[in-house]
Amino acid sequence: METDSSDVSKAEEFKVLANEAFNARKYAQAIDLYSQAIEMNSRNAVYWANRAFAHLRLEEYGSAIQDAAKAIEVDPKYSKGYYRRGAAHLAMGKFKEALKDFQQVKKMCPNDPDAAKKLKECEKAVMKLKFEEAISAPDAERRSVAESIDFRSIDVEPQYSGARIEGDVITLDFVKKMMDDFKNQKCLHKRYAYQIVLQTRDMLLALPPLVDINVPDGNHFTVCGDVHGQYYDLLNIFELNGLPSEENPYLFNGDFVDRGSFSLEVILTLFAFKCMSPSAIYLARGNHESKSMNKIYGFEGEVRSKLSDTFVELFAEVFCCLPLAHVINGKVFVVHGGLFSVDGVKLSDIRAINRFCEPPEEGLMCELLWSDPQPLPGRGPSKRGVGLSFGPDVTKSFLQENNLDLVVRSHEVKDEGYEIEHDGKLITVFSAPNYCDQMGNKGAFIRFEAPDLKPNIVTYAAVPHPDVKPMAYANNFLRMFS
Repeated sequence: METDSSDVSKAEEFKVLANEAFNARKYAQAIDLYSQAIEMNSRNAVYWANRAFAHLRLEEYGSAIQDAAKAIEVDPKYSKGYYRRGAAHLAMGKFKEALKDFQQVKKMCPNDPDAAKKLKECEKAVMKLKFEEAISAPDAERRSVAESIDFRSIDVEPQYSGARIEGDVITLDFVKKMMDDFKNQKCLHKRYAYQIVLQTRDMLLALPPLVDINVPDGNHFTVCGDVHGQYYDLLNIFELNGLPSEENPYLFNGDFVDRGSFSLEVILTLFAFKCMSPSAIYLARGNHESKSMNKIYGFEGEVRSKLSDTFVELFAEVFCCLPLAHVINGKVFVVHGGLFSVDGVKLSDIRAINRFCEPPEEGLMCELLWSDPQPLPGRGPSKRGVGLSFGPDVTKSFLQENNLDLVVRSHEVKDEGYEIEHDGKLITVFSAPNYCDQMGNKGAFIRFEAPDLKPNIVTYAAVPHPDVKPMAYANNFLRMFS
């Protein structure tokens, strides 16, 4: 079907506006404008590929793959379609699919040094993956790395001037000194890092997959969303709202690490507070507390650089012990991602999940970590390519069936640091302001006061941090696309 010439020129106008929005980092607005260009003229591969690029920026990799594939369908000779699809596959850890796309780019643009460089990085990633698969032991034979570590046998050099743990007890004085050292970009001795992580593991092992939190009348409780390795913004949360304590408890709702380049400082601080006082801080697993994400988005490289390979294995093991969800006073359900692809899920079903594993690609555990809300009723495919999108009716029936009042979740950047959706029954909270030093968003946390548990949302802007870029420790191939 021929496209009307006036539609073609209108489509170009929308594309120009969309490009401007993209350059201003208003990616959601850019997607809307590219969509309008596509409505006017769907036979232009550039619009599809540009919209794929905007989806990439919002980490909507499933949608990016769909749009890039459409660009290729419209114009099989348009190299950027393969390029964008390859980038989205890479971001999802689908290295073999990415490799095929970059091989195609190289074939189409044999003299493009950028294409050659990306293909080479991709080939290296696939080779590394094959090697790791070849040498890895089956799960049944894999021994716990935690059980092979004796931190007490590690000597602390006399010249070490950082924070020290005396004996087995992690005190507030130690945590404050460690936080101050981290603020000044000093390292913690690996003996104490081991002690913190191993003690945290022991505590987490004893917890159920769904943790019940009791907040007595007259007391308050704070829920924070993704922090993503933004240590200086974590310190700012504590400045604004006080340090974690039994009188001032917190729940950090997953995605402590990756993206930001101070992830080790964030996780050791949160773990140290957990050791100091288990009821002062609760920790939930996010989709980034997993090996596949840590390999791509920086945490693995950061831990290897600042500590050692053994710590990489240890963190992977401890992340598998994190609870998947929390319920505050039997009324507020808190989870990193969202709800489910099937009706009728009860809290007892969540309590029955065997969580001591890497997150699967489907099922309840996957959906708890990966799903997102959508404005329309029903369910739809995930923009991310993992989990699903769920509507207000899904939220309403889950709450009714479990006698709950509210869902609080994280997992998505929000301009104001939070968003209230689904007829007020669902709140997204995101605590990493100016995410990746480029999104310009605020951060937020939620304070609940018992007994009414009315959410009081506090927002804040990003604070300065040392000149270490986000993703500084990420794999080379992914840094090229950020």
